[in-house]
Amino acid sequence: MNGKIYGSQAGLPFSSALRVYEPIEAFPEEQRQQLVANGNRGGSRAAVENAELLASLGRVTREGGDPFPTGSTDLVRITRIPSTDRNDPDGGRLLYCPSQLVIRAGLAANALMEGIHGPLAELLIPVDQRDRHQARIDRINASHDAKRVHTRASTWGIPFSWFSLFQESDRKDVVESGGRILTVRIWASLTDALDRARFAVANLALAAPDLDMLDDLTQLTEWLELFHVQSMVELDYGAVADKVYPDESPMDVRLGIECLAEGDMTGAAAAYRRLASRWIPIRQLARAS
Repeated sequence: MNGKIYGSQAGLPFSSALRVYEPIEAFPEEQRQQLVANGNRGGSRAAVENAELLASLGRVTREGGDPFPTGSTDLVRITRIPSTDRNDPDGGRLLYCPSQLVIRAGLAANALMEGIHGPLAELLIPVDQRDRHQARIDRINASHDAKRVHTRASTWGIPFSWFSLFQESDRKDVVESGGRILTVRIWASLTDALDRARFAVANLALAAPDLDMLDDLTQLTEWLELFHVQSMVELDYGAVADKVYPDESPMDVRLGIECLAEGDMTGAAAAYRRLASRWIPIRQLARAS
């Protein structure tokens, strides 16, 4: 199953994700039953990934040209946090990450339209399709707490700011099949991720206030602060993992920030060169013919 998922992504852009998984009590009461039901119906993690990929390809090719998800079903990823209590009959807590495809598709379309106007914008996403999708978003906003968008996605590489949330000692899940790395997932508690993000923001604000990464980290920190304190954060490399793993990017980002804070420009430059040599070739694939 895993091999079929990632093998079917041949020719598609590398896509990575940063996700937050929350305990069920973090969600509005009217949403909890639906989350549990969707999570039980979704099956394994591999099945959820496959269903999401097939649904996205189906939207691209369906009649009428409307690329937006309808929200008829919302996939849910689930993870279990092991319990430290030997007497816990359930063996830990379940945490939930709803896909929220309707809201995320709307945000992505808005970001795309910000840089495109006139006939080209109408050709890419006609106004009537955007209006219909906005009506779907409005219905969700009226019934659920939609402020917390649980997933951030990136194509053709992982933003360096995301790596600041993780360290080498964090739990890693390496998913392999047929001699290929299908994905790597790194996990950190929300409290650890926030502490690391705030450390990076504080040091960059003093040592490199003009760095673009400071703005990214500030927004990332504000986003994480929206979630339940007992949440978990997952960095999912996706298919790009086969190109870069084993990957020392979390360490290089941390060392780079520490060097900047200490005034060690040589060390900071060396850390950046390691990151650039690893990720710039991946980003250049976006412009390859």
